[in-house]
Amino acid sequence: MVSKCKSTALAFALGLLAASAPVSAQQFTMKISSPTVGDVTQEWMKVFKAGVEGRAAGKIKVDLYPAGQLGSIPATVDGVALGTIEAVIPASGFLAGLEPRFTVLDLPAIFNDLAHAQRVHHSPEAKELYAKFGASKGVEPIAIIAHGPAMIVSHKAIRTVADFKGQKIRVIAGTPLFIETAKKLGISPVAMALGEVLPALQNKALDGSVTGLTVLTSMKYFDIAKAATSVPSGIISVGVLSNTKWLKGLGPELEKVVREEAAKANATVDKFGQDDVAAARDVWRKNGGEVIDFVAAEDAKYREAVTSALPPLLGANATLKADYGAILAIAKKYAK
Repeated sequence: MVSKCKSTALAFALGLLAASAPVSAQQFTMKISSPTVGDVTQEWMKVFKAGVEGRAAGKIKVDLYPAGQLGSIPATVDGVALGTIEAVIPASGFLAGLEPRFTVLDLPAIFNDLAHAQRVHHSPEAKELYAKFGASKGVEPIAIIAHGPAMIVSHKAIRTVADFKGQKIRVIAGTPLFIETAKKLGISPVAMALGEVLPALQNKALDGSVTGLTVLTSMKYFDIAKAATSVPSGIISVGVLSNTKWLKGLGPELEKVVREEAAKANATVDKFGQDDVAAARDVWRKNGGEVIDFVAAEDAKYREAVTSALPPLLGANATLKADYGAILAIAKKYAK
């Protein structure tokens, strides 16, 4: 009888001990969704996962889901806002529906090239600005990655601004910015998720699509269309959007690990991103594709056309206007 009582007391004591275990001993799972595969975004995911799991000592498990495995971009962005997914990494234009301030990353004539965009995104001034994006929606970007140059893949080669006229082209997102700038070029814009673009091009429902160069090669768009035109000053940025409540729920130490490793991964993949873009140009050409860069006169015409769409957009949104002024000043500071 005494032995039984001792066993009961021991079990009770162990139960109390378990109940009082620190929250930091809990294992957290961080699911990260991306619509792309085989690009700088996936490389960032791999570096981030290794960094977090290496420092968190079993307390955080990072699960990676590239190629839209967790669903469409809008669904996964909503999932982060609802807290069912911990992070998602789409092109910034797809985040503007949830938080319009992300629109600033897609405004024209900000970045000179990929390396310039990388310097801007790593700067303390830009990080301070970006940290405020999504606060009212319970989300925030833990990193902004310069993905690469924006390209327009098309069945009919686009060599001049006049060649845009009448073409039905997929834009990255259905925000007023993308729609109105496309119209200034004479384009019939179509908002479409990335996963739907390739079949739409194949069956000629689309004449072309704005997409990152490395995405074009990794998804073998050269089997469908051969012309890829560089968008002047067009750099696609992707945001690593995370749920703020989840981040805070990690506790101060683990939250610090996640934030620091996000920044480290972003800096680490810079060279990969630059090399990936250079390699993608070679791959595109080797598979019969043509990379088209506007001559100076057409480049100027393009910039004039798309920037003419900005005054009414900025005039109707004081916050966006302020953000645009801020990012232009930062870009000027970090230009070479």
